[in-house]
Amino acid sequence: MTTVCRYAPLVAVVLIVSLASPATAERFENGIAVFAALDKVTARISELEVPINETVEFGQLKVTPRVCYSRPPTERPKTTSFVEIDEVKLDATAERIFSGWMLAESPGLNAVEHPVFDVWLTGCKAPKTDVATAPSAGAQPGTAGEAAGAAAGIVEPQGADTTFQRRRIRR
Repeated sequence: MTTVCRYAPLVAVVLIVSLASPATAERFENGIAVFAALDKVTARISELEVPINETVEFGQLKVTPRVCYSRPPTERPKTTSFVEIDEVKLDATAERIFSGWMLAESPGLNAVEHPVFDVWLTGCKAPKTDVATAPSAGAQPGTAGEAAGAAAGIVEPQGADTTFQRRRIRR
């Protein structure tokens, strides 16, 4: 047997496994980052909705989100934002106390812990792309799911609204 024939089954298995593996989730860029801010003196928690690349003041802190990403509602939640936080000193100079990524699902990892204020990411709002019409990772044309459906005899017409159509397959 030649070398090509010997490795053909292995190549076929690798190809099938790579087609069947789940696709990575698409992330959406949002226009507003939502933070929770705690004033430790008054014990008040405030919600801050900050547009991207704009600055909002909370006490002596200036919060500026640069990006805010989230996933579609059908995927596992993951909301991240790159944030810069400056503290305004008594002499009116600003000192950067935080610059990095915040994770909404793990607020304790990268929250800002200041002696008087705490700030952490809670979510994103105002997606720049329409989440309902954006293609999901599992429904892209040419995926393994579509190939498996074609192999089972399920054929969807191109361009047709198949939201409420059901097909019966006789076996």
